[in-house]
Amino acid sequence: MYDDGSFDRWLKIVLGVLFGLAAAKMFWHWLTEDVWHWITVDVWGWITEHPWWSALIAVPVALLVVAFVVGLFLPHDFAAEYEEAEEGPLGLTYSINQLAAMTPAGFEQACADLLARDGFLRSRRVGGAGDLGADVVAWDPSGNKIVLQCKQYARPVGSTETQTFNGTARPEHGADTAIIVGLSGFTTPASHFAIRHNITLIGREALETWAGGQHLYSVIPGQRFAA
Repeated sequence: MYDDGSFDRWLKIVLGVLFGLAAAKMFWHWLTEDVWHWITVDVWGWITEHPWWSALIAVPVALLVVAFVVGLFLPHDFAAEYEEAEEGPLGLTYSINQLAAMTPAGFEQACADLLARDGFLRSRRVGGAGDLGADVVAWDPSGNKIVLQCKQYARPVGSTETQTFNGTARPEHGADTAIIVGLSGFTTPASHFAIRHNITLIGREALETWAGGQHLYSVIPGQRFAA
């Protein structure tokens, strides 16, 4: 008769079941006889003979069990922890001297980090060759896009730079809020142009306040941060 190997397969299954039943029977016997005897006779006998030592051991064990159960079933807001982690370097501050000592790229990154600290989303430095005036971009929780141009000049930012940024911030980058950060402030013509074209300027004093720990929207006028 032709044997396709199915008999051996069924034999292995039957032997496996019998072995499993035998092992389960041995485990049950050990659990009900040896372990139960050890708990009810040896352990209980030691507890009754040493009540004070038993209490000293039982109290911390009970506290650990309670702490484990509470931690297991207590609601835990992992989403809030994730959002907090996403907020970036909480408590980050810079002094004006620190900002002035940075490289231009470092100054742009510092502005990106300050936005992240304040809870802006996807804050990142994009400045470099061909950036078309955008050094840092971010979004607030309401979905408003923030575009920063960061000027670490030793002189005030002039009207020419402000006009150039105005030509790209919204048409090219889709900024809802266009901001120029000027370490040394702005000239009067630049300030007047910015007012006419709704460009937000952060001069030295405002930058010092922002970098010192204040939220960006508490520094610049007419903005509200919807958390």
